[in-house]
Amino acid sequence: MTRLATGGLIDRMQPRRFTFDGRGYQGYAGDTLASALLANGLRLVGRSFKYHRPRGIWGLGSEEPNALVELRAGGRQEPNTRATTAELFEGLVAHSQNRWPSLRFDVMAVNGLFGPLLSAGFYYKTFMWPSSFWEKVYEPLIRRAAGLGRAATAPDPDRYERMHAHCDVLVVGAGPAGLAAALAAARSGARVILAEEDFALGGRLLADRQEINGAPALDWVAWVLAELQNLPEVTLLPRTTVFGAFDHGTYGAVQRVADHLPEPPPDMPRQRGWTIVAKRVVLAAGAVERPIAFPGNDRPGVMSAAAVRGYIHRYGALPGRHAVVFTAGDDGLRTATALRDAGAEVTVVDPRPEAPAMPGMRVVAGARVVGTRGRLGLSAVQLDSGERIAADVLAVAGGWNPTLHLSAHQGGRPVWDAAQAAFLPGTPPPGMVVAGAAAGRFTLAACLADGAAAGLQAARDAGHDGRPLDLPQAEDEPAGLRALYHVPGRKAFVDFQHDVTVDDIALAAREGFRSVEHAKRYTTLGMATDQGRTANVVGLAILAEATGRGIAETGTTMFRPPYTPVTIGALAGAQTGRDFRPVRRTPLHAWSARHGASFVDSGAWQRAEWYARPGETGWRDSVDREVLQVRRAAGFCDVSTLGKIEVVGPDAAALLDFVYANTMSTLKPGRIRYGIMLREDGFVLDDGTCARLAKDRFFVTTTTANAARVMQHLEYAHQVLRPELDVAILSVTEAWAQIALAGPQARDVLAQVTQADVSNAALPHMACLDAAFVGGLRGRLYRISFSGELAYEIGVPPEAAEALADRLLAAGAVPYGTEALGVLRIEKGHAGGGELNGQTTAGDLGLGRMLSTTKDFIGRALAQRPALVDPARPVLVGLRGAGLRTGAHLLAPGAAAVTENDLGHVTAACWSPNLQQTIGLALLAEGRDRIGTRIRVFDALRGHDGEAEVAAPVFIDPEGTRTRG
Repeated sequence: MTRLATGGLIDRMQPRRFTFDGRGYQGYAGDTLASALLANGLRLVGRSFKYHRPRGIWGLGSEEPNALVELRAGGRQEPNTRATTAELFEGLVAHSQNRWPSLRFDVMAVNGLFGPLLSAGFYYKTFMWPSSFWEKVYEPLIRRAAGLGRAATAPDPDRYERMHAHCDVLVVGAGPAGLAAALAAARSGARVILAEEDFALGGRLLADRQEINGAPALDWVAWVLAELQNLPEVTLLPRTTVFGAFDHGTYGAVQRVADHLPEPPPDMPRQRGWTIVAKRVVLAAGAVERPIAFPGNDRPGVMSAAAVRGYIHRYGALPGRHAVVFTAGDDGLRTATALRDAGAEVTVVDPRPEAPAMPGMRVVAGARVVGTRGRLGLSAVQLDSGERIAADVLAVAGGWNPTLHLSAHQGGRPVWDAAQAAFLPGTPPPGMVVAGAAAGRFTLAACLADGAAAGLQAARDAGHDGRPLDLPQAEDEPAGLRALYHVPGRKAFVDFQHDVTVDDIALAAREGFRSVEHAKRYTTLGMATDQGRTANVVGLAILAEATGRGIAETGTTMFRPPYTPVTIGALAGAQTGRDFRPVRRTPLHAWSARHGASFVDSGAWQRAEWYARPGETGWRDSVDREVLQVRRAAGFCDVSTLGKIEVVGPDAAALLDFVYANTMSTLKPGRIRYGIMLREDGFVLDDGTCARLAKDRFFVTTTTANAARVMQHLEYAHQVLRPELDVAILSVTEAWAQIALAGPQARDVLAQVTQADVSNAALPHMACLDAAFVGGLRGRLYRISFSGELAYEIGVPPEAAEALADRLLAAGAVPYGTEALGVLRIEKGHAGGGELNGQTTAGDLGLGRMLSTTKDFIGRALAQRPALVDPARPVLVGLRGAGLRTGAHLLAPGAAAVTENDLGHVTAACWSPNLQQTIGLALLAEGRDRIGTRIRVFDALRGHDGEAEVAAPVFIDPEGTRTRG
């Protein structure tokens, strides 16, 4: 055990049992998995990606590149979790990953013997030849080797939430600068959100032993938090990572609400995704200590010096009894002091000739570490003098990299500061100011002053007046640094997780990959889960040296969100499964359920599929009965889901002429016209009807699936393309219940439920009128048909829908569902969803004559492109034949079933009870010329291979006499 007898912020009265790779251990409340592993003497925790080299714990937080583990089991199994951020809870189950058969003996470690063959870019060079090997050899091998952990295969049992918040000041990071900023802003009366990715607030003060106002710094932290918690306009969000900066002051964040529990309570989400809109932002995310690349620097036991100090002070865990501290600056000397005070034997290796003497330890000035020894963990450190020092921990302090990622998420480029040997924030997003260590102010006193000033200014910029804080007293600790990025030698690692070495970066430079973006992709530098937080600056310095440029000239790669990996569930929130989007039910939903309907999801709606009756043995019986009823008598269908849009204003007709491919301005009030809309690229967007209710008022209907898209299209046409038009557009889909009544007896049924004159003279085909209905109902009548029969659509207020349905049923009509509706439209050859697939033109659908030649409209020019008017394009035809299925491919009889011979596909198919055969619609190349011929129908997915007769798409009443009857 390496747990110290006293000290740390853990609660020793609350033990926590956990397992790692099947063995049981004990930690305490307040531990992370990493600190508990170290306290139990475990240094080997994982294997690297490429060479499967032994890896130990390097860092203290989200910068950790090595200690990635699998947590939990079943649906909660979570791969690639940083042991340094996973809070320890009772019963936690963790496994190492990327090893087989065990962590200590990994067969894939043999990859290390082939290191020269697996250098940077080996995959580009190796897998190019022979090309025939790619699919059968290379790709299977790569897929088998790719990845680190194993994703869960069972459904996730937990739930997630999405939240939105607005604030005056968002403070990112709860270290000394962040706490000072939050306090200064909160005292002004501003609404403040303080977000911190750690489960404890205090930042680096949790891991150090510094003083503020002559007392332990944590006393000041507790005092500030107590005040902030008592201010009503302050929201504290621990366990919350702000992962992205987006436009207009919007920030994405993920709160790990219950990740520290074995499983969330029933009333608690596991994680919560936040969308935070802030007037001003203070980025106080601190800094990350970077490594030094030297031979053998990846061995378990080689750690960040700041992390070693943190494990001692925060967790009471001593990473080693025989310690070497390799530091290029004064900050590493504080780790040496912490190790000495914890009882370790300490040797300091400092490349600075003027390195200060340290009481109680040996200091080797002007020296460098050039190698390490040990098979599965560190046993010795070798210096450039040839001396070998026995050691079980090597603490490396190469300087600090400000955590400035959010400041660069909108294209801002960091600026190199040679004096501090670090990239500092360049131009942050509007409304953001960077404070503390994230801005390159690394000492405690500077952080406090900078944070307080930034918080006050942010509050003032957000409209709140406040007074400057009385700054607490703190010392500026020594912060001298000699920039040292690497020590020459083989097997000096830069990116620990992806096994990128100094030699790999030098090779990339020699082979012409001089751009940082190219070198990153060629070597995979910084592409691991730590996203370069530990590796990038060292890698850039090596690339600069190899190309004879300065670091400033070499530059950095682009920073993009997310800052750390984000669970997809947190982005989706509760919108999964049945809650993916709101369930929309028509006004007749309950009525249909009472009358035996089965329902199907149709776009965002639930619609009645069919209405079962006693004695019917299956859905086909119900559908056939409904179809025959419509063709022989009368039936009614709930079509409330059709998109309904009112276009009103003096220029309404002009806008519709521009949007529709055919002309609408010549419509007379009280008349209806079928119309099609094209996209700007000339393809059909949607079809529907347009009824002119008055000179300046139109009622537009759309397909169910395209209702929202057509509304957007109309708004775009008005606001962007024709803003000079005086017109208003309003979606009224939910304002009307719509019922289609069809069949040869439809007029007789309608006459029993309305007081209006519905004779052919008073209400001819494609006419509309306002009408009064029995029982005092008011609504509209539209003489239009989708079934090919005499038909009407009746629009009434939603609350009147059930009463109207009852009267239609009593008058002799029967309800029918979407399946019968589909059969009726296929029999009549009407284009629907399968044909309006975004890839068809008006000509393909037989509607080319509707394209106006006398006016402009959206899509007119591009609809005339040669490829879109090619006579060989697939066009709409009918098919007759057994076994037709939607999606089946069409081939010439006898042609091989290969892509080159594909002539089209079946877009819709059904059994027609009127024709007593299977019929379908299809898009077939040169289809009109093939009518009356045979075509091969090939469906490899469902195992069908047969023939069908090509026919005209209209199977019933091609003359249209029934519709006009």
